[in-house]
Amino acid sequence: MAVLVKSSQPPPTPDLPNSQFPKKNHKPKSISFSCNLQAHHLSFRKTQEISVLSTSPINHQSSNSDLQELCLHGNLEKALRLLESMEELQISVEEDAYTALLRLCEWKRAEDEGARVYSYVLKSTTQLSVRLGNALLSMFVRFGNLVDAWFVFGRMGERNVFSWNVLLGGYAKSGFFDEALNLYHRMLWVGIRPDVYTFPCVLRTCGGVPDLARGREIHVHVIRFGFESDVDVVNALITMYVKCGDVRNARLVFDTMPKRDKISWNAMISGYFENRDYLEGLRLFLMMGEFSVNPDLMTMTSLISACELLGDERLGREIHGYAMKTGLGDEVSVYNSLVQMYSSVGHLEEAEKVFTRMESKDVVSWTAMVSGYDNNAVPEKAVETYKTMELQGVRPDEITIASVLTACACLGYLDMGVKLHEFAIRTGLISYIIVANTLVNMYSKCKCIDKALEVFHRIPDKNVISWTSIILGLRINNRCFEALIYFRKMILRVKPNSVTLISVLSACARIGALMSGKEIHAYALRTGVAFEGFLPNSLLDMYVRCGRMDPAWNQFNSSKRDTAAWNTLLTGYAQQRQGIFVAELFDRMLESKVNPDEITFISLLCACSRSGMVTEGLEYYDAMQQTYSITPNLKHYACMVDLLGRAGHLDDAHEFIKKMPINPDAAIWGALLNACRIHRQVELGELAARHIFEKGSESVGYYILLSKLYADSGRWDDVAKVRQVMKERGLTVDPGCSWVEVKGKVHAFLSGDNFHPQIKEINAVLEGFYEKMKAAEFGTMESSPMDEVEASKAEIFCGHSERLAIGFGLINTAPGTPIWVTKNLYMCQSCHNTVKFITTVVRREISVRDAEEFHQFKDGICSCGDEGYWGKT
Repeated sequence: MAVLVKSSQPPPTPDLPNSQFPKKNHKPKSISFSCNLQAHHLSFRKTQEISVLSTSPINHQSSNSDLQELCLHGNLEKALRLLESMEELQISVEEDAYTALLRLCEWKRAEDEGARVYSYVLKSTTQLSVRLGNALLSMFVRFGNLVDAWFVFGRMGERNVFSWNVLLGGYAKSGFFDEALNLYHRMLWVGIRPDVYTFPCVLRTCGGVPDLARGREIHVHVIRFGFESDVDVVNALITMYVKCGDVRNARLVFDTMPKRDKISWNAMISGYFENRDYLEGLRLFLMMGEFSVNPDLMTMTSLISACELLGDERLGREIHGYAMKTGLGDEVSVYNSLVQMYSSVGHLEEAEKVFTRMESKDVVSWTAMVSGYDNNAVPEKAVETYKTMELQGVRPDEITIASVLTACACLGYLDMGVKLHEFAIRTGLISYIIVANTLVNMYSKCKCIDKALEVFHRIPDKNVISWTSIILGLRINNRCFEALIYFRKMILRVKPNSVTLISVLSACARIGALMSGKEIHAYALRTGVAFEGFLPNSLLDMYVRCGRMDPAWNQFNSSKRDTAAWNTLLTGYAQQRQGIFVAELFDRMLESKVNPDEITFISLLCACSRSGMVTEGLEYYDAMQQTYSITPNLKHYACMVDLLGRAGHLDDAHEFIKKMPINPDAAIWGALLNACRIHRQVELGELAARHIFEKGSESVGYYILLSKLYADSGRWDDVAKVRQVMKERGLTVDPGCSWVEVKGKVHAFLSGDNFHPQIKEINAVLEGFYEKMKAAEFGTMESSPMDEVEASKAEIFCGHSERLAIGFGLINTAPGTPIWVTKNLYMCQSCHNTVKFITTVVRREISVRDAEEFHQFKDGICSCGDEGYWGKT
C-alpha cells in the first residue's frame, strides 16, 4: 500500500517496458526538421543542434556562446530574450545552451521561465539526450513538478544512474515512498547499477514509510554492490534503522563502521533520543568525546531536545553551559532549542533570558517564545510577543499563527483571531491543517460556533484533530446534540482517539444520553483505548452525571482508583444531596491511601451545603488547611459562603466574605445572592448584586438570580428594571431545552415546541394530568392573585420543556419504565409540583437533572426534600 505524506495524487506511473530502456550503445534516430520547404537531417553529437537550422554559421555560434555567457553571469531575463530572438530568426540552439539555461532557471527557482524553456525544447525534439533530459529532470524535481519530470523521464532515449537518482529523490521528497521504492527496483531490473547517491535516498525512503523489511533488503544490496564501507551510505543505514525503531541493528552497524564522521555520531545519538532511550544516547555522547570527536550544532540541538523530552532542567543547564564553552552557544539554532527546552520545563525566566541575548532572531526563535508562553498558561505575553515580532518585520509561519490563535482562544480575543484568520487566507497559511484546526478551536471558545463550523467544512482533508476540535466546540457551546451527530459522521471517515471520546462523552453526560455513552464505552473497549489517559474517568463521569450510579460503581471498580476517580464519585453523590454517604466515601478514600486534593474538598463542601451539614462542612474546611496543607482557593470560599447561606446564616456568610485573605470574585458574591434569594433577604441580596456587577460580570445567570429574588419578594417593578437592563446589554436567557432518551435515541424538546410529530398526543397526556391535579387541588397551579405574573415568571426562567420530554417518555415507553430527563435551565415550582403529581398517578420513577441538581421523583416525593427553586415548600 502506498504511504502518502501529501494529500495530492501521485503523478501517473505509465508502464516502462524493457524496450523503452535501450542499451548504452544505442543511438537514437536522427531528427528531421524542415525550413523553407527544405528537409535537413541532424545527428546527435556532444554539442547537438536542436531546433530549426541557422542560415548563418557565424550567427549560430555567436548566439549560442552569448546565451551561455548570459547564463554564466546569472542574467536570466536577457538570456530568455535572446532565446526568443534565436527562435524568431530560426537560429538553432545547442544542447549546451539549453542545459545552461535550464540550470539557471533551477538555481533561480524560476518555475514559469523554466516552463517556457521546456516548451522550446519540446518543439525541437521528440527524444531527449541524457544530458538535456537530466537537466530537465533536475529542474522539475526541484520545483516539485513530478508529472512533467516523469514525462521527461519517459522521453529520454537513454538514462544514466543520475537520471534514476533524481527522479527517485523527487518521489521520496514529495512523500511518494512506495513509488520511490518501486522505481528503485525498476532501476535494478533494467541493469542500472546504483551508486553512492542512490542508497541514501532509498534508505531514507524506507525510514519514511517506515518499512523495516524493505530496509533490510536494501542493506543486503549495499553489501552486494560493495558500498558497506562508504560513510554516507552507512550513515543512511543507521538513520533507516532508527526511523524504523530498530535501534539495536542501528548500533551494530555503527559499531562495525571502519570510519565514522560527525554525521554517524549524530545519527546514532539522535536515534536513541527519538526512540526514548535517553540514557544510552547520553552515554554515546560521552563516548564521542573519548574518541576526540567534537560535537557540532546537530549534536547540541539533539542533546537539548533530549533534556526537553526528559523534563530535566538541571541537565539542560549543564548542556547549555557546555555549548557556551564549545563556542556553539551563540548559534541561532542552539538558542532556539534552549528557549524551547527552558519553556517546556516551566522555566520561562531562563527562556526569556536566552531569547533576549539573541542578536539575530529568526521566525523559529519568535515562534519558540510565543509557544512557550502559550504552553505555560501566559497567553497575554504570547500575544504581546507576536505583536513585537510583527513590528520587527518577521514573517510568521504556520506554527506561529497556530500558537497565537491558541492564545487568542484562551483570552477570548475574537477580533485578533479574525485578523489572524484573514492573514492566513491572504498568505495561504490557511492550507496548513494545524492553522485551520486552531481556528476551529479559537472560534469555538469565543462562542462563534457557526464560524467554527464554516472553517471546519472548508478543510479538505480533515484529520482526527479537526473532528475532535469541532466536537468539543459544539459541546462547550451547548450544542451537544450536534456533537453526537458529528461524532457519528467522524467514525465513518477517521478513527477517533481517546481525546475525541472524552469530548463526546462530555456531550453525552450533558444531555443524559446514556445509551450513546454506553455505545462509546463499548467502542473504546473494542479499539483498546478504554484505559488510556483520562478516558476511564470520563466514562465514570458520564455515568455519574446521567445519574446511573450502579454502572458508575462498575466503572470505578474496573479502573485505576486515583484521586480524580474518587472526586467524580463524591461529586455525583453530592449533586444527589447524599451528604452522609459522601462523608463515608471520603473515609473509604483515605483508607485506600489515596490523598485528597483541592477538588476533593470542593465536592465535600458542596455535599455538606446541599445536605444542610454545616458543622461537618466547617470541620472539612479546617482539616483541608491544617491536616492536608491545602490553601483554599476562590472555589472553596464560594462553597463556604453557599454552605452558610443555604443554612440561613446569611450574616455569617457576609462576614466570611469580608474576612477573606483574597478579593472575592463574582462567583462568591453570587453564592451569597443565591442564599438571599432562598431566604428572601432583598437588602443583602442587592448588596451582593452590586459587587457582582461592579466586577463587570456579564453572566446572565446573576441577572436571573436577582430577578428571582425580586420576584419571590413580590417586587415586580424591580423585576422589570432588571429585565430592561438585560435587554439593553444584549443579555438573553437561553430557551428552555430538555432531553430524554428513549430506546437508545435522544429526543430534544424546546420550550413551546409545537412541531414535534407527537405534539398532539403529548399535550393531550399533559392536559389530562392538569385536570386531575386541579380536581385533587394538588399544588398551586398558579392560582394565587399573582397567577399571571407567576406564570410569566416560570415561563421566562424555566420554560416547562421538561414536561414535554416527560410526556413523550410516558407515551413511548412501557409502563413502569423509569424516565430520565436532562434540562438546561432550573426547574420551576410549577413543574416540580406537576412531576410530583405525575409519579403518584403513573407509579413510575422520574428523574430530572436541571442546571443545579438531580430531582428524583417517586410516589409524589422528590429527593430535594421539596426545597423548590423559588424558595417555596
